[in-house]
Amino acid sequence: MWSDRASGYWKSSIRALHSIRQFRQKKPVHRTSQKIRKLIKKPIEKENVDHKVYMRDTIGNISKILRSLTWDSAQEKLGKLSIRWDSYTVNQVLKSHPPMEKAWLFFNWASRLKGFKHDQFTYTTMLDIFGEARRIESMNYVFQQMQEKGIKIDAVTYTSMMHWFSNDGDVDGAVRVWKEMKAKGCALTVVSYTASMKILFDNKRVKEAAVVYKEMLRAGCVPNCYTYTVLMEHLTGSGKYKEALEIFSRMQEAGVQPDKATCNILIEKFCKTWQTWAITQILLYMKDNFLVLRFPVYLEALQTFKVAGESDILLRQVNPHFSIELSSKEEIEFKETPANVCFTIDRGLVLHFLTKQNFFAIECLLTGMIPKNTRLDSVIISRIIEVNCAHGRINGALLAFEYSVKMGINIERTAYLALLGVFIRTNSFPKVADIVEKMVRAGIPLGTYLGALLIYRLGGARKLGSASKVFRLLPDDQKGTAAYTALISAYFSSGNVDKGLITYKTMRSKGINPALGTYDLLVTGLEKKGKICEAEMYWKEKKTLHSDGHSRDIVSMDEKICNLIFSRNLVS
Repeated sequence: MWSDRASGYWKSSIRALHSIRQFRQKKPVHRTSQKIRKLIKKPIEKENVDHKVYMRDTIGNISKILRSLTWDSAQEKLGKLSIRWDSYTVNQVLKSHPPMEKAWLFFNWASRLKGFKHDQFTYTTMLDIFGEARRIESMNYVFQQMQEKGIKIDAVTYTSMMHWFSNDGDVDGAVRVWKEMKAKGCALTVVSYTASMKILFDNKRVKEAAVVYKEMLRAGCVPNCYTYTVLMEHLTGSGKYKEALEIFSRMQEAGVQPDKATCNILIEKFCKTWQTWAITQILLYMKDNFLVLRFPVYLEALQTFKVAGESDILLRQVNPHFSIELSSKEEIEFKETPANVCFTIDRGLVLHFLTKQNFFAIECLLTGMIPKNTRLDSVIISRIIEVNCAHGRINGALLAFEYSVKMGINIERTAYLALLGVFIRTNSFPKVADIVEKMVRAGIPLGTYLGALLIYRLGGARKLGSASKVFRLLPDDQKGTAAYTALISAYFSSGNVDKGLITYKTMRSKGINPALGTYDLLVTGLEKKGKICEAEMYWKEKKTLHSDGHSRDIVSMDEKICNLIFSRNLVS
């Protein structure tokens, strides 16, 4: 399983390198004035798009001909196509994976076309086709033809040869190709070094692999994600789990982020040796970076946690798109219903757009989901709210909150706090009372400090109705000195001093003691309204409070919070 994924990993890297080089050499160099460039920019862009679509359709048509017809019929039909047969076109047809025999016949047919000549790209792709089919003699024949015809052989071609020799069990042959590649002075890439390390590690030639790694660093090649994955895979196979996780952290410090394939490979390796603590470390990273497991790896991890008798909550949080149930035989089954498929697609899109920070696309998705009654899970909606709040996008966060309300989804406490936090920072409070009400009904208390601060800031924003509602929503044990003082402040800020004084008297009648911050608020507020006599009365009460010996060590936490908010005359 690992070898299949690794093979796909490195092959895509090699093909990408050749594709980029082939594409670059087809671009002519033109010197054009800035004025002319502006005039022709849009038509050229449209022309490029049309050309890509044309080439895609053309290559798809040729591949279909090779797959569906006998070679005699296919050859006749290919000859009638009015297209320009160049290296790029032939190479892309070969990369579309027609049957091996047809690919070889097509390769030889193309070599006889007038004005066409195979190059390093088409030869290397044909070499790959034979190598993947384990037709090593045929692969060697193609390579020999390249040498005889003077075709350029670069690191990409040598790396392909090296891999296919190893894949066929000929490790010595792979090492021989590696040495020949270096002797020829090829410009080695990180893909070449990593492929060599992988072959050596897999065949217990650890010292030689370490030498290759050091050579790579000395040559100035920066390790990529796959390089680190090869190192960690070797360490886990050697039982060095802590060292593997150290590499996992160091690669991030170096600016290389582990991808989905890396995380799946590591968790699969850790499952085989029941390293649940290590699995948890990888899952925490995956949760923060919106990565998910492949379903077989998820099942293996689920079973690992079950056997170890440990909680699998984090595993399920990272992969909520899997619907799991235990059958009567205690075997794990996956229920793939149309609803689950749609859910997985929608969730995947949202995760992708979150990673790219494409907030507009997320808003469009949510807007379209509401009338269709399409539900996302609490983790995703909470994350959307948190990310929008972190970027100061109140409207996007509110849209996600409204979606959760309409879908009956209980978002996480961190999402509520993110919403209230961005309101306080921006001094903007849309629908704040509704949010607090939903939060309280979900059994998530505001807390003494946040409740008092929110009431105070709402009052300062002249939103007395919302401030009063938030106060009413607070549980009785949180309606203390800080909350009452904040409500008094809200009345003062709205100009309703009398109501503020009534609230103060209500507070005293309930046996709630005022703090120094309460008196500071009363004195300052009354003075601003010209009620000097009453202000002096409260100033005297404050002085009495001091003289009665209220020291810091007997002041309640509620009073300390009140003093923190109001002791510096914070009345607008």
